[in-house]
Amino acid sequence: MAEQSGFAGLTQAEADRRAQEGLGNVQVETTAKTVGQIVRENLLTYFNLIFLVLAVLLIIAGDFRSLTFLPVIIFNAIIGIVQELHAKKVLDQVAVLSQPTATVLRDGAEVRLPIERLVQGDLILLEAGAQVPADGTLIRGELSLNESLLTGEADEVHKGPGSNVMSGSFVVSGRAFVRLDRVGSESYISKLMLQAKTMDSGEVSEMVRSINFFVKLAGVAIIPVGIALFVQGFFINKSGFQPSITSMVGALIGMIPEGLYFLVSLTLAAGAARLAGRQVLLHDMKSIEQLARVDVFCVDKTGTITENEMRVADILLPSQSGSALSGTALSQKDPEAAEEDNLRWAAQEQERLLVRGILKDYVDALPDNNATMQALRAYLDPVREKKKECRGLMTKMPFSSAKKYSSVTFTDGTYALGAPDVLLGEKMEAYEALLKEPEERGMRVIAFGRMTQGNFEPVCFPVLENPIRKNAKDTFGYFAKQGVVVKVISGDNPVTVSSIAARAGIGGAERFVDARTLQTETDYAEAVRRYTVFGRVTPDQKRHLVHALQMQGHTVAMTGDGVNDILAMKDADCSIAMASGADAAVQAAQVALLDSDFSHMPQIVGEGRRIINNITRSATLFLVKNIFSLSLAIFAIVSSIVYPILPAQMSLISGFGIGLPAFFLAMEPNDKMVRGNFLRTVLHKAVPAALTEILSIGALILFGRVFSIDSAEVSVAATLLLAVISMMILARISAPLNKYRGIVLGVNFVLCMISAIGLDWWFAISAIHKEAILLLVLFTIASEPVYRYLNLLTGLIVRLVERRQHGKRKKVSD
Repeated sequence: MAEQSGFAGLTQAEADRRAQEGLGNVQVETTAKTVGQIVRENLLTYFNLIFLVLAVLLIIAGDFRSLTFLPVIIFNAIIGIVQELHAKKVLDQVAVLSQPTATVLRDGAEVRLPIERLVQGDLILLEAGAQVPADGTLIRGELSLNESLLTGEADEVHKGPGSNVMSGSFVVSGRAFVRLDRVGSESYISKLMLQAKTMDSGEVSEMVRSINFFVKLAGVAIIPVGIALFVQGFFINKSGFQPSITSMVGALIGMIPEGLYFLVSLTLAAGAARLAGRQVLLHDMKSIEQLARVDVFCVDKTGTITENEMRVADILLPSQSGSALSGTALSQKDPEAAEEDNLRWAAQEQERLLVRGILKDYVDALPDNNATMQALRAYLDPVREKKKECRGLMTKMPFSSAKKYSSVTFTDGTYALGAPDVLLGEKMEAYEALLKEPEERGMRVIAFGRMTQGNFEPVCFPVLENPIRKNAKDTFGYFAKQGVVVKVISGDNPVTVSSIAARAGIGGAERFVDARTLQTETDYAEAVRRYTVFGRVTPDQKRHLVHALQMQGHTVAMTGDGVNDILAMKDADCSIAMASGADAAVQAAQVALLDSDFSHMPQIVGEGRRIINNITRSATLFLVKNIFSLSLAIFAIVSSIVYPILPAQMSLISGFGIGLPAFFLAMEPNDKMVRGNFLRTVLHKAVPAALTEILSIGALILFGRVFSIDSAEVSVAATLLLAVISMMILARISAPLNKYRGIVLGVNFVLCMISAIGLDWWFAISAIHKEAILLLVLFTIASEPVYRYLNLLTGLIVRLVERRQHGKRKKVSD
């Protein structure tokens, strides 16, 4: 019966049966990891396999003391699993709140269900802002769809009864019932996603890409280096099996970035969990890095600066005098003039009642459900005309962000509602005085009137207002202090938007432009340099403005809550959506504010900066060890000497000079803006540090051979020297030192010394004679100026490279 009627929908029993038959709308794309995946990714890694092989070789060789690296590896894996499982629990709870839903007819009633509970044959209701959840056929009504996410074309596509509706497209305007024909993996968008997965495992950020490069490089290098060290020790130097294995393992565990991947995964997961606790959902981890680098925020007016709710403040009539809102105050003139004003006001009230009747017919005829129409319906709902029948409806054109107006044709004529300057054209000048005051007060004025052969005659001017968010000034004040530029991009009148932006505390709000004057790429490039507020912007123009900012070297974040924001959000470096806005915008964004509170943005940006800045610092520490170990291994191979640092000794350095401080420094708040290329920044800090270590340790080894110092003492002296230099590097990377960083540095230095003295057997630290002590003191003193001058040299090189690249970018921009 439900299917025969066509508009009662399926019964719940029929829907359950179809779901059991595999006809449910199960989504193929999920970014959430399962528990099994988390455990496997922390245990079954390439480097854990290498560590296992090295441990087996040490056990065979009988060198059990050199297995000191195993507890650290096991601890890393356990902590990683526990933290990621905790983060998963938090994120899963938040994801339920942001799960996309759809209005579906079940048992003849409209119900709101998660899209995964839809089945083939369901009849769903689509309205403006909704994203089509599965492929279907339009049964009744009309829609304007944007299929840019599927085709790349931004043009709106009209759909009428019998038209195919593709999943992944979103509704710009209209209201219609659609029967779902292909759901789940059979839908068009699901097939596209499956194809994309076979071609690309997913886009990653520049930071993750750089870390993957380090890890792969280390993974490739350790095999030939390890073989070369063993061959040299066992076959060339005749050192025996155990010393050769121990020497090889000592070099390889220094080359393996065992803690870097762990720390990155842990820091990102913990950051995502902290944001989830603030009702912020990340749709992909790349957005964390992009947020940290953002230096321009493009925001919409409605829903970002102002509250989402809009209300009608007044209805202005063309017959009114220009400077005051009706009914707000009676004239303070002499009694005769006041009586005249009273009569005029009473006549206008009668006219306003008639206008409300016409306007109510208009809004009832349109399927639009945007904020403007909701405000008008709420305002006009009490209106009851004396006549029994409304005007006969003939045709209708829903609101279009590109055209800036909607229209309805009744039997008595065509009416239009939209932007006054668009509809009035050259007549706008006659009404500027009437509209100026509400616009300058930050109110939005729209025009409603009759269209006759392209000629628009205004009937009234509804005045709408949005209250500014309570904490908007604090939020934008934070961005100003952090050097983040805010650009306001809106479809409303630029004067209105400028007034609201100024009241919200956005700097430069007085510099505004009407986007209809922007035609060429040069216009857009010049406009983003000069102006802060952009009014009368179309969806496609929002994208042009984002591109213009990116071409000038900016990292751009775009916020929005409507379908007219999606194109620009898709092309921005980072996109943020308000969950109270259109479903399509929320699903297209990288970051969703589940409580639609823009005041979370300082915390979100701060979290991103903390994660990226601290990972950059930690990655530097790990890379120093990797570069040093590889260089020392090559030095040992070329010089035909035994690799001087034992596995137990390297564990001491890795634990207290790198791993433990990196972990605690990664937890520190750090809202410094992220600038520059991640790989270049890390290498800039790591290369002089690694060179200092290799030059100091290499010189100590050579002098030890010259003075015939026992190799065991040279090994201990090299380890202690490396520990001191590691603390020196840690201090410089942590600069400027504050109380927290000072405590981290001091505690790790003390723990390192206590471990070297109290656990000397465990870490292979034995007593050394005065010759080795003198060399240790000599190269400890020499290492500081070497490190300082190498930093100055690399800094000079980096500045020269950056200056050259800046010149190239300026030429391209010009």
